[in-house]
Amino acid sequence: MENHVKRLAKTLAETGALFFDENLVLKDGRPTPYFVNMAMFKTGRLSLLMGSFFAEMMVFRGLEKRVDIILGPSYKGSAIALSTSIALWQEYQEDVTFDYDRKEAKTHGEATGKKDMFVNQSFFDGCRLFVVDDVATSMGTKYDLLEKIEAEAYSKGMTFHVEGIGIGIDREQTTAVYNEEGTVVLGRRGNSTIDDFVSKSGIAVFAVAGIKAVVQYLYEEGVPVLVKGNRVPIDDGTKAEFDLYMETYGIDGAGGKGHYR
Repeated sequence: MENHVKRLAKTLAETGALFFDENLVLKDGRPTPYFVNMAMFKTGRLSLLMGSFFAEMMVFRGLEKRVDIILGPSYKGSAIALSTSIALWQEYQEDVTFDYDRKEAKTHGEATGKKDMFVNQSFFDGCRLFVVDDVATSMGTKYDLLEKIEAEAYSKGMTFHVEGIGIGIDREQTTAVYNEEGTVVLGRRGNSTIDDFVSKSGIAVFAVAGIKAVVQYLYEEGVPVLVKGNRVPIDDGTKAEFDLYMETYGIDGAGGKGHYR
């Protein structure tokens, strides 16, 4: 197992960002035995740690030499882009530009008459971009960002290449299935959101860690995790419930390794 996966797993446990509990529900309406709240990385130390996980993953994949700009979709992605850029310089002496998008175009000051959609105005002709964000759910934020990138490049007569999308944690599960009334159908798995994204966009997706590897590592090492409000090692019952959930909704059944380049 890669070092960045182990370090992220331990930090998720330490911060309580990963927790197990009863009656948890995802935004899509499905129940889940666990949740990951990346907003727990909210101090200077933890923010830099998050950046170091992404930086180490990028170096492990050889991405740091193929990227000119690290781009984070607002709002969480902007902090990750900054911390990843800092970590690449601090740990690997790779000085990579970071940038992030605006929710509304800036038209005053240095952007008068330009309608700039990116804060640092760092794009140049032929630039290579790497997008970073905390999770991948519907990939809607990533699609929106790609549209902004294309519009920016078109308005300024530039070409660009998106080298990949980097996410912190991959839940490694399929989308929800709904009936005609719009109610989620429990026990049914839909498509892989990320497979669909890769197929439509042609852009590779890289995860710092998949949830199966994270939970397996914490379980085997006996690392204390928040389970029903108590910080204890993951017990056999909790692990079995997680495995059943992944067997039901996972992208490749229990133990699957996902589908990323």
